[in-house]
Amino acid sequence: MRVELPSGRDTIAGELLLPRSATPSPGVVIVHDVWGLSDVYRGVAQRFANAGFAALAPDLYARGEKPGTPADMPAVMRFMHALPDGRVLADLQASLDYLRARPEVAGRAVGLTGFCMGGKYAFLAASHCRDLAAVVAWYGMLRAPALDALQRARCPVLGLFGAEDALIPQSDVEELRRRAGAWRAPIEVVVYPGAGHAFANESRPEAYREAAASDGWRRALEHFAKHLGAR
Repeated sequence: MRVELPSGRDTIAGELLLPRSATPSPGVVIVHDVWGLSDVYRGVAQRFANAGFAALAPDLYARGEKPGTPADMPAVMRFMHALPDGRVLADLQASLDYLRARPEVAGRAVGLTGFCMGGKYAFLAASHCRDLAAVVAWYGMLRAPALDALQRARCPVLGLFGAEDALIPQSDVEELRRRAGAWRAPIEVVVYPGAGHAFANESRPEAYREAAASDGWRRALEHFAKHLGAR
């Protein structure tokens, strides 16, 4: 179901998928990758709904942004780094507030998950967004400001990475693992041997790794079930 929600002076769009439940359910906000709100992330939202969560996938490009094409990856990377983090986080806060206010959620706990670029914003949301109960980041980019922000995380975080990820150096992942033990919020780091970037994206057969994706989904659902309450 397509919905519109206010974010500051703007109105952004999103896809809302609801579980078949007669009682309020916990919620999950899904943050798409650099390519935008595609069928991949509508499918992710449906998967969460099937698991008993109210799922909202906001469109961070609702104002008309265009990330470019895979044929010009340097331009795509420049586009991603030029996105205003403050505005994206405001959109994510608006999404969390909207989902919590839905009668299907009725104030129950809400988590957030993101993939690639969305994984970076999942890390940032853990330290910036209020009323956020848990975060799962799939191959989220860790360079500043994400790694520094995580030391101020307000909720439990699960980070899922591929050992062969060409976009996220393993040194960054190990730095996160090393520093996380001294931080206030619990941060769990899982690294999958033989998996690279986008290992959970079934629309990319060259990147998809079934064993890693299946284990990641198991861990993600367990993480949210634990920290958001019974489904």
